[in-house]
Amino acid sequence: MSVFSESALEKKLAELSNSQQSVQTLSLWLIHHRKHSKTIVKVWYSELKKAQVSRKLTFLYLANDVIQNSKRKGPEFTQDFAPVIVDAFKHVSSEGEEGCKKHLERVLSIWQERAVYENDLLDKLTVVLHGEKKAKKRPYEEIKVTGDDFASQSSPANPPQTADLIRALQELENAASSDSALRQRITALPSEVQDSSLLHRITDKESGERLSRLVEEACMLLADYSGRLAAEIDDRRQLTRLLALFLQSQRDGLAKNEQKLEEYKRKLAQVTQVRKELRSRLNSLPDLSRLPNVTGGHVRLPSSGDLYSPSD
Repeated sequence: MSVFSESALEKKLAELSNSQQSVQTLSLWLIHHRKHSKTIVKVWYSELKKAQVSRKLTFLYLANDVIQNSKRKGPEFTQDFAPVIVDAFKHVSSEGEEGCKKHLERVLSIWQERAVYENDLLDKLTVVLHGEKKAKKRPYEEIKVTGDDFASQSSPANPPQTADLIRALQELENAASSDSALRQRITALPSEVQDSSLLHRITDKESGERLSRLVEEACMLLADYSGRLAAEIDDRRQLTRLLALFLQSQRDGLAKNEQKLEEYKRKLAQVTQVRKELRSRLNSLPDLSRLPNVTGGHVRLPSSGDLYSPSD
């Protein structure tokens, strides 16, 4: 890990990209230097306001990753981000790219479900995004996603499109749980970094420092993987909700189409009956084309010219 300084942090923030790896790598570096959390938050907020529009949301992603993954090591970042996070949400919501509000809502929903902050602060963030206080979101564990949950909704608002589901499924193709290479690295960690009862094997300072480096690397590796797994869980929960809404919209569409089908079957039966009766009526009527010519209401009798030709 490189030595911490404000200039080093500014450089790393300038190099920050929107990729998951870039965000997580810088997040781990910040967490490693958590004793400088106040300075980190100050520089982060300053650079956020100066960042290009297309990069502002990435700064929020970084803050989210740091806040969540640093909690196991201490409350520093959670506490130090609190005074500026509402203004940061306001700034990104108003100055960020079009559509970033949806991503901010996603971050907020995760914080609500995990109780990252107190309700008062979460309510302020809700007001920033929605303009008014909304009902507190239930934790996911209290929500049972079944067909009955949506039975009372005749038409769920904004059901997800097929493209949204395909995109969500594709994102899970590279999820943490499918990263076999990383799992193998974790499995290959030496037993000394996982079992404190083996510390008696350390007999000199050099071996102790070597083990200390291994333990630090293992902590970072496991923290990174844990963060990715937590993000994957959130993605799968979101996908579950999308699928439930999509299925309900399909059920509603199916019910409407079945009603239409019955309606048009009745119409077809009515038209078929009219056709049958019309044909029957037509068959019972005389064929006027086969009757003698009628003029003035009298039958015209054939004349001699009609019966014999001049040559006869």
